Amino acid sequence: MTMTEHSSSLPADDAVPGPGRVSGRQLRELLADDVWLDELIDRAEAGGVRLTGEGGFLPEMIKAVLERGLAAELTSHLGYEVGDPAGRGSPNSRNGHTPKTVATEVGPVPLSVPRDRTSTFEPRLVPKGQRRLGGLDEQIISLYAGGMTVRDIQAHLARTLGTELSHDTISKITDAVLEEVKAWQSRPLEELYPIMYLDAIVVKVRDGHQVRNKSAYIAVGVDMAGIKHVLGIWVQSTEGAKFWAGVCAELANRGVKDVLIVCCDGLTGLPEAIEATWPRTTVQTCVVHLIRASMRFVSYTDRRAVVAQLKTIYTAPTVDAAETALLTFAETDLARRYPACLRTWQDAWDRFIPFLAFPWPVRKIIYTTNAIESLNYQLRKIIKNRGHFPNDDAVVKLLWLAIRDIEDKRARDRTAEKGKRVGRTAEGRLVEGQVTTGWKPALGALAIQYPDRITPRIS
Repeated sequence: MTMTEHSSSLPADDAVPGPGRVSGRQLRELLADDVWLDELIDRAEAGGVRLTGEGGFLPEMIKAVLERGLAAELTSHLGYEVGDPAGRGSPNSRNGHTPKTVATEVGPVPLSVPRDRTSTFEPRLVPKGQRRLGGLDEQIISLYAGGMTVRDIQAHLARTLGTELSHDTISKITDAVLEEVKAWQSRPLEELYPIMYLDAIVVKVRDGHQVRNKSAYIAVGVDMAGIKHVLGIWVQSTEGAKFWAGVCAELANRGVKDVLIVCCDGLTGLPEAIEATWPRTTVQTCVVHLIRASMRFVSYTDRRAVVAQLKTIYTAPTVDAAETALLTFAETDLARRYPACLRTWQDAWDRFIPFLAFPWPVRKIIYTTNAIESLNYQLRKIIKNRGHFPNDDAVVKLLWLAIRDIEDKRARDRTAEKGKRVGRTAEGRLVEGQVTTGWKPALGALAIQYPDRITPRIS
């Protein structure tokens, strides 16, 4: 079938699905079969025509569709066709065209936008002032979330699509999500999170005329169903207790009335802020962070032996057994050789031992912040391309976009495994459907440990 023959083989009007009942794929299959598409591609390649980019085949197709649609809109606005005698004496008429170029996902598309004499025509297909078609903004935001800088995106679009967008334009496109970020950061939360994890990544932020390191903290709460949710992102602007008091107050104001256990890495001022906000909450120092901190002082040749000694402490069945193991370690030659390693455990002891009061199903969940360390690892890969951020809002914006991108990929993977249709179902939740491993035994143990706080909320 040739291109000319195809136009005469369209089905009758009654064979075409009604408005709103046809998908893009169905329409493509209806109007352009595989034979016709193959012929188009062959002719494009034979003539040396690119599919995308400036002067490419796809931009020309979009141009033809848009200009035809704009002409139809103007006809509807005026109430008569071109050359129709009904238009004689009409108070309004066609008045030439205005050139306009719009950026698209397949390259720049030059348009001739029709005008009317009274300037009352307001096109809906390509509204006045619009310089980008739907889809390109999403592509730019996706590239930004993947770690590309504004200048990287600018060069990428110019190289691949032939689309020239200014630095300011791309910045405005990415800034458009700030309102969505603010809404997410202030959304209502659950009344109880049995477990909350807090961990940080270091970012460079411009502060006046200097660039300094700041910590961007991410909180993940585990709800009663064992599902993890990113609760918020905070860039530390002040030191210690004052900062954490603000974070805890914000979470409380958003609806969090109780947290059973907070797992963190011994942050200064956090335990006091938590106890002031939720007096019955247990603050647990992440055992993995504690091991790493103590191993900084140990030479490589002795690490295996020191780790073996430390394992007897954090795997002890009771607090008394752990204290005995610590005293035994203190009397070894290794402890005398690395006193700073021993001191690390002694200083953190009060925040380490709560972990030992729980049965094994709970210990597995709270002994480390690994629940979000894998997420932080991916975030570090994304931010490593940036020298520094202009302000704290830019940090939160990129991290939020990156988390959304990462979790959308995870959601697609989970959905593909289940054979279900891909799609976000929980509005505002960046971790959707990711259930904590071994949650049911842990919840049972927590219900025994905290019957007055857990049982009333078990449906």
